[in-house]
Amino acid sequence: MITLRQLKYLSALARHGHFGRAAEDCAVTQPALSMQIRDLEKTLGLALVERRPGDVTLTEAGVEIVRRGDEVLAKSRDLMDFARQQAKPLAGRLSLGVIPSLAPYVLPKILPRLQGRFPDLRLELRETQTRQLLDEVKSGALDVAMLALPIHEADLATMHLFNDEFLLAVPLDDARSEGERVVAHDIDQSRLILLEDGHCLRDQALAFCATVPRARSNGVTNSGGMTFGASSLATVMQMVANGYGITLIPQIAADVEQRDGRVKFLRFDEPQPGRSIGLVYRRTSPRKQDFVALGEVVKESLV
Repeated sequence: MITLRQLKYLSALARHGHFGRAAEDCAVTQPALSMQIRDLEKTLGLALVERRPGDVTLTEAGVEIVRRGDEVLAKSRDLMDFARQQAKPLAGRLSLGVIPSLAPYVLPKILPRLQGRFPDLRLELRETQTRQLLDEVKSGALDVAMLALPIHEADLATMHLFNDEFLLAVPLDDARSEGERVVAHDIDQSRLILLEDGHCLRDQALAFCATVPRARSNGVTNSGGMTFGASSLATVMQMVANGYGITLIPQIAADVEQRDGRVKFLRFDEPQPGRSIGLVYRRTSPRKQDFVALGEVVKESLV
């Protein structure tokens, strides 16, 4: 008989590609995890894993079993969530993923209110890029994610939370005054510093600047010939503060990232560029009321 434990261990092995790391993720010993996977192979009559020194590769059959097993695991979590939902909202475990350009600015505002209003909630947080969050929501590894919309995935549903406008961050000695309005053509893309590939904020900024000649698609090259790509807004803002370039920054991050006053923000003419922020979850999840309650806390906390 196949067990949920075996499917969970195989899924962890597929994610980590290493027995030791998979065992650590599942909080079991490596021999115990390996034994459960061998038992699963014996039950199915299939080789699921190709074992090599220091490396693990799934067989073709193993890849398909992981895909189907993740669906079973997601359904089992939905079953537990349904039972929990019948008791009271936002109780027990809830795994929430957040993109990096939101997490440092939204979570400190919403967590105290969540903990105060829903004391039985056990929140598990994950910060990573959009594509990874979507994959983990679909597999059931995450219950819900907060990220930039729209999302075009047939098996996922979305809930809009708020609009987040973009500002142009420039060094304090920039000739333009802080109250001055700017347009896309005012952006000198030879000085534009953006997050590295994989961040949705980078794609949104480039889309807004698409009408500007000589748009860069990989890092930024400023007038001094330096190429730079960053993994966090904090790093980008430090570069701007030190006079190495300019950037687009979401309004939600502006107050935190203004740092020591060496940066000023310019607002764009209407219609102002920005992004729509919302929640993403599986259409089959029985926890929609939990997500509605979470969304209300987010909105209240950001007023």
